[in-house]
Amino acid sequence: MKNLFSLAVVASGLMLSQLTFAQQTQTPPPIPPQATEFYTPVPPKITPGSQNNLPPSDAIVLFDGSSLNNFVSAKDGVSAAEWKIENGELVVVRGKGDIQSKLPFGDAQYHVEWSAPTEIVGEGQGRGNSGFFLMGMYEVQILDSYESKTYTNGQAGSIYKQYPPLVNPLRAPGEWNYYDIIFRAPRFDKNGILTSPATVTVLINGVVVQNNVILRGPTEYIGIPNYKAHAEELPIKLQDHGNPVRFRNIWVRPL
Repeated sequence: MKNLFSLAVVASGLMLSQLTFAQQTQTPPPIPPQATEFYTPVPPKITPGSQNNLPPSDAIVLFDGSSLNNFVSAKDGVSAAEWKIENGELVVVRGKGDIQSKLPFGDAQYHVEWSAPTEIVGEGQGRGNSGFFLMGMYEVQILDSYESKTYTNGQAGSIYKQYPPLVNPLRAPGEWNYYDIIFRAPRFDKNGILTSPATVTVLINGVVVQNNVILRGPTEYIGIPNYKAHAEELPIKLQDHGNPVRFRNIWVRPL
């Protein structure tokens, strides 16, 4: 009887194991496609820019060729910007200093078009030099490096002295270059400690030259970059480096 009982226990165990295995290997019921779909939030409808590089309908236009009303001198942040407008183009005036936007921005998409002088003066950093400063301190370099030698992390499209551009897609002096920039501002905690560094993606003439790079801090001409806590939103800045670089069609979409 003991042997028969043991055989019964073994048989029961085998049946239980087979049942458990069958349950584990059973194909789960199919998930309907609706289970992975959601309908809110609905992306707002906007009108894209035209083929003439007009801004999209939700953009804040900083310069459209008509006035400098959206800029002030970066010297004090209040006095009038002293660059000039010629034929609807904003031109750097040597010695008048940098200009900055009246409005501050944080995370944003930027578009800016610029043209280097056709009169070639100087070489390297002295040739068609300006800069587009995100939050006034993180520079995307503007420079006539179409056919000019300079340090690679200082040529057009570089995150100045941090990242060289992946490629050089510049057009010749006198032609227009298109910068599209996607920027995520750095984050700091209540004690001023960096919790998330800034990142930036840059396209020049439709070509990616910076692919979501992590900024090491504000771009510095001399020294090592280090973050210092600052406001969540700050004005953008355009640089007077002494060269008559031209700008047009500057707009921003806060993200």
